[in-house]
Amino acid sequence: QVQLVESGGGLVQPGGSLRLSCTASGFTFSLYAMNWVRQAPGEGLEWVSWIHSGGESTSYADSVKGRFTISRDNAKNMLYLQMNNLKPEDTAVYYCARANTNNRGQGTQVSVSS
Repeated sequence: QVQLVESGGGLVQPGGSLRLSCTASGFTFSLYAMNWVRQAPGEGLEWVSWIHSGGESTSYADSVKGRFTISRDNAKNMLYLQMNNLKPEDTAVYYCARANTNNRGQGTQVSVSS
């Protein structure tokens, strides 16, 4: 079955960086576009970033553009999100999700606070 497992979250000060990882299994990873989405406390799901199945094309929410970078390694079935210059408003549970499906992982907590 489809499994998506996120890791790499934690507590970081404003201006800091984190790199999230997502390990995919149970499907042919290289054939699917992938998303990162997040959910802040008391809020709904917010789309963060998208990457084409081959990695050639990416897109970002305006709130993270220029600070976050999505990437993937299809040989390792891995999805990444490099987050730089983190802000308190980036605090959320971050999920990787297979595009155009309801499949997403259990999430990893990112907290940005001084």
